[in-house]
Amino acid sequence: MAWNQPGNNGQDRDPWGSSNNNSGNSGGNSGGNNDNKGGRNQGPPDLDDIFRKLSKKLGGFGGKGSGNNGSNNNGTPTGSGHGMSGTRIAGIAVAAVVVIWAATGFYTIKEAERGVVTRFGKFSHLVEPGLNWKPTFIDQVRAVNVESVRELAASGVMLTSDENVVRVEMNVQYRVTDPEAYLFSVANPDDSLSQATDSALRGVIGKYTMDKILTEGRTTVRSDTQRVLEETIRPYKMGITIQDVNFQTARPPEEVKASFDNAIAAREREQQSIREAEAYANQIQPLANGEAQRLLEDAKAYKDRTVLEAQGEVARFSKLLPEYKAAPEITRERLYIETMEKVLSHTRKVLVSDKGNNLMVLPLDQMLRGGNAAGNDTSKNDESGLLPSVPGLTSSNGKSSAGTSSSRSSGSVMDQRRANAQRDDTLRVGRE
Repeated sequence: MAWNQPGNNGQDRDPWGSSNNNSGNSGGNSGGNNDNKGGRNQGPPDLDDIFRKLSKKLGGFGGKGSGNNGSNNNGTPTGSGHGMSGTRIAGIAVAAVVVIWAATGFYTIKEAERGVVTRFGKFSHLVEPGLNWKPTFIDQVRAVNVESVRELAASGVMLTSDENVVRVEMNVQYRVTDPEAYLFSVANPDDSLSQATDSALRGVIGKYTMDKILTEGRTTVRSDTQRVLEETIRPYKMGITIQDVNFQTARPPEEVKASFDNAIAAREREQQSIREAEAYANQIQPLANGEAQRLLEDAKAYKDRTVLEAQGEVARFSKLLPEYKAAPEITRERLYIETMEKVLSHTRKVLVSDKGNNLMVLPLDQMLRGGNAAGNDTSKNDESGLLPSVPGLTSSNGKSSAGTSSSRSSGSVMDQRRANAQRDDTLRVGRE
């Protein structure tokens, strides 16, 4: 639909109301109205006029001050209205910037973390977990995890005290306990801890021999390394606490690994032999101790028995002495008979007397083994002279050895008895 249609009674239907709404300025706008009325066939309204009216309406938001706004003869707004509109926009912009600045200051610290706040680059305070606010561009917050256990690996080829080379690997577990010291005491605490660990490990390895490091000294190396590491980092106040030091492996270099394997195998065989020897000693020693104790007890018993028997003999002879003094011949005869009973009681030969001076010997052991064997043994004994003092010995052919041998034997026995009797009489006379 056209803005100015015929039959409008000469009234202008300009939608912007440029000719009818400015009654206060009729003189200055009369020319414009005439132009509008006379210019029905012209194009769209001027864009500059549209922007001027928009600026006028925005300037009217200022309240009473907007009444002073007007336009000059050319239709441009006055300087007072333009200044008021710029102040309002600046205030809105400042308020928006403040809101955005305040909104960007909110942040969250996790449960396992602590926030380190620096104000203009200087440490201010620590922040606990949760939702917090900081003034942006003034404070900065760095979150530090204080609950997780961190790991640091250290390894290298090191020299032992016996001038051998060994490759050692160790793992260090630590935790941050002081966030402020962790961030500001040392430039790079993790790298500093790595260097301190390598230094402590090399110092400890250099005090022990390679055999001890590879075998039974692993626990000692671990504890010494942890102690030296803690003493090293304590003066720096790094905010780190050592939780554990794990001695993972220690092995010789690859170039000499075969020789070291042989040495370790020989050492293991040596330890096995030692353990077997100890087991054998533990098995034999109780038996030897028991045998030694038994020998001691037997010796003690033999000693006691011998002493008691000697004391018994002494007592027996002490009681026999008065009887011997009273009747020496009878006592001597009785002692002889008792002695012969003791001696002949342990032999298997039987002596038979025929109420004369002849004695017959019956070798029962030879008779039990057989007649022939008995005869041969008897003849051999007779020929060898084993029984020269026994008269009446029966030979294997059944002939008796009575005659000269019997008389000589009985005579020698009587002579011996007479000699003993004379000796006893001589002793008795000498004592008297």
